[in-house]
Amino acid sequence: MSTLAAQGISTRRLDLLPLHVGHAEEMATVLSDPALHLFIGGAPDTPQALRSRYQRMTAGSPDPDVSWLNWVIRLRDASCLTGTVQATVSPSGHGPVAEIAWVVGTPWQGRGIATEAARGLVDWLGRQPVHTVIAHIHPEHRASAAVAGAAGLTATDEWRDGEIRWHRSIGR
Repeated sequence: MSTLAAQGISTRRLDLLPLHVGHAEEMATVLSDPALHLFIGGAPDTPQALRSRYQRMTAGSPDPDVSWLNWVIRLRDASCLTGTVQATVSPSGHGPVAEIAWVVGTPWQGRGIATEAARGLVDWLGRQPVHTVIAHIHPEHRASAAVAGAAGLTATDEWRDGEIRWHRSIGR
């Protein structure tokens, strides 16, 4: 499998911009609400910690068969960052699999931003050599379940680390 690279993605209201270390300062503010960690654990990162994390993420996976793809979500009309989407693309017996995730800062939740960003990401993945898209969602996180469903993923009866596996075959 050849390594994929994040490319800019535009939707009706959003620009998904490939992640850069320079996004850390603004993203530390976007992701500063401790409530964002209710289902995933942890605590908000400082700008310095986020900068370090973004340096590791943008350096790419140490496994040449795995692509780490990360974007920040920019709300075009407000010209501000509102969250992130990501995909980790790995080989499998059936073809490359993309495991996706998203997070939108508390002030921008409830506006359809996560849904629009996830759909944009899944549409983009559909134009890449990806066979399957999956997400793992906490069973009580109704908002993320709604986003996954709107992006065309379906809940399965499989669990991993206390989360339900959602799945979509892209089909070629």
